[in-house]
Amino acid sequence: MPKPRARRFADAARELLRDTLFDSASELLEQRSWSETRMADIAKAAGVSRQTLYKEFGSRQGFAQAYILREAERFLAGVQEAVAKHEDDPKAALAAAVEVFLTTAAEEPLIMAIVRGDAGDGLLSYVTNQAGPVLGYATDRLGKILSEIWPKVPEHSVALIAENMVRLAISHAASSTATAKEVADGMAELFGPYLEQVVGEPGA
Repeated sequence: MPKPRARRFADAARELLRDTLFDSASELLEQRSWSETRMADIAKAAGVSRQTLYKEFGSRQGFAQAYILREAERFLAGVQEAVAKHEDDPKAALAAAVEVFLTTAAEEPLIMAIVRGDAGDGLLSYVTNQAGPVLGYATDRLGKILSEIWPKVPEHSVALIAENMVRLAISHAASSTATAKEVADGMAELFGPYLEQVVGEPGA
């Protein structure tokens, strides 16, 4: 049964509100650190009240986690496209996916804020020890992407690849020591043989 029109409008309005707040946070993070960015600043930049912001997210931590999840979804959409383009070459698919993620992350204010590592109030903790939901979401989404493209790969293998790729990609995005392509090629060299083994020959 279709949603009542009023409910559809409410859902659309809430989605617009959240996107506006996240986009406003991104604009602020281009100019300052996360520790210097107050919830009141985000609300003002978005043109809403501070009370509206807290009503939607509950707390600063709740906002940060939701913000990171939104960006993770954007990154994973690019990853899905990159993997799909190399369906018949698992190693190339892995390299392309990692390169897309790292290249996008390098241009994203949120990741730049994580890289800066604000003392005492950084975003990195939301992606690591405090962010089970963030890591879990990204791992589950990547697992579903891999399963859709290579449906015959065992569930255990998909989970193993997804979790380690996500953790390593986040680590490199937060503290990179090489170019996106160099990191991508290195991860492909590391995980490629296993991925090729579990995917098997195209059409097999």
